[in-house]
Amino acid sequence: MKFSRTLAVAALAAMALTSCAPPTSNNAASSQDENTGTLRVWLFSEVNQAPKSAVVDATVKEFEAAHKDVKVDVQYIPVDTRAEKFKAAFNDPSSAPDVAEFGNTDLASYVAAGGLSDMTADIKGWDEGKDLDPKVLATTAIGGKNYGVPWFVGVRALYYRTDILKAAGVEVPKTMAEIETAARTVRAANPDMLGISVGGKAQFSAMPFLWAHGGSIASEKGGAFTSELDSAKSREGITAYTNLLKDDICPPATCAEFGGNASVQQFIAGKAAMTIGGDFNYKAISESAFKDKFAVVPVPGVTAGSIAPAFAGGNNLGVFASSKRHTLSADFTKALASKKSQQAMFDAMGNLPTFTDVQKSVAEKNPQVAPFISTIAAGTNFVPITDTWSTIDAKGTFTTMYQQIVTGKADVDTASKDATDAMNKIFAAK
Repeated sequence: MKFSRTLAVAALAAMALTSCAPPTSNNAASSQDENTGTLRVWLFSEVNQAPKSAVVDATVKEFEAAHKDVKVDVQYIPVDTRAEKFKAAFNDPSSAPDVAEFGNTDLASYVAAGGLSDMTADIKGWDEGKDLDPKVLATTAIGGKNYGVPWFVGVRALYYRTDILKAAGVEVPKTMAEIETAARTVRAANPDMLGISVGGKAQFSAMPFLWAHGGSIASEKGGAFTSELDSAKSREGITAYTNLLKDDICPPATCAEFGGNASVQQFIAGKAAMTIGGDFNYKAISESAFKDKFAVVPVPGVTAGSIAPAFAGGNNLGVFASSKRHTLSADFTKALASKKSQQAMFDAMGNLPTFTDVQKSVAEKNPQVAPFISTIAAGTNFVPITDTWSTIDAKGTFTTMYQQIVTGKADVDTASKDATDAMNKIFAAK
């Protein structure tokens, strides 16, 4: 999930603060489908609100012009209080919007609460819908039904200092194993610098290593989830990542507590030769003291030429189940999530589009985002789409496993087995 540019897809960390338990809903889906009146829309507020508002206002103007008996009322709500706002709206239709922006990691709990409307038919009947990135669209699906339209996506790639690697005689890593080797070589040449800045709490940096080795967080069958963290392939991926948190690369005493933002901040401060950061970090890094001495490539996979699957963070637009204007709301959702609007949002805010053809166009015209678009094109992945994931994340089950390993409190087999057992207990409690 990416709530705003400033939050930088701190997706599950932010969710854990406010949604340890899924919201509940007492209202049933509306049976009405009016085509006139006021559409209430909730979108997330931004630190720099003007660019987003300009794009939204243009869409609203066009939509109202095409629907003369319709008024669109847009309200910008704070991200930090979204859980309370959504829960109240699910339980009181009179306070609910028709259309809302929400993080893709919040979707499962909102669907479990009965708060979101099924948009599968709306997307299938949408001409532009066929060009939505399948992997990104899959993050809106539960039980074969889509409960939103992906508005933008955020992924991570490998940032590196061109000058530091060159001075150390190190080539840009082409495999995950080469990341470890390069990071160790660079730190040996620069003892005061981290070979790569990663962290025990940086779960979105760890996930590509897990997935690239064929591992999985969990598998699903018949709606039931089972953790796969203790599988042989998962353990290979866990080992590959935790090998980076060593004294001769990124010392556990320093790095074990790093989350994703802290890891990137080390790179921005010039204290690391490499890091795994998002497209949303590019602007800050490009304004750093070494703005002309860094580059970005996709996180490489196990074999040369491959790209590791990245976590597909991002935000969706969806229709509330209680809306009395589903068709009208879906039409506005599609207008705001259209190719035209997504291109405008990229131009205004740098949000990566979710249409494959728009992604290609953006990458061709903007070289700085090409590594991230290539990462998306190679195939992204996601956390288990279940409302129980918010509980797992709130308990820190996934990241605790990594911290146990890098601090020497448990080996990979023990820590992954403990995490698997803990996850399965939560999955089974649903």
